[in-house]
Amino acid sequence: MVMQYDARLDAVFRALADPTRRDMLRRLGDGEQNVGQLAAPCAMSLAAASKHIRVLENAGLVERRVAGRTHWFRLHGDALAEAHAWLTRYERFWTGRLDALARALEAPDTP
Repeated sequence: MVMQYDARLDAVFRALADPTRRDMLRRLGDGEQNVGQLAAPCAMSLAAASKHIRVLENAGLVERRVAGRTHWFRLHGDALAEAHAWLTRYERFWTGRLDALARALEAPDTP
């Protein structure tokens, strides 16, 4: 179970590592888009866009809906929620460390 969770989390971070895929996700946050709509702002071929979309699908970040010959994609937030939960643990750690540093810096000097 842990290895499956790790593999899924690895896939999410691998997908998010690419700026083109992050841009696609940002735009999917506004609503469904097809391959052509996702490819157009990136000035890439439909084949290249499809490869990026497949990475996003494999990571569980997008869902596909087929209507006739058109494939529509929408954001699927569950995988992002898992990544956020993972990052939150480290946010708490760093917040605690920075708070301790702030207290140490604000403490009056004692001889």
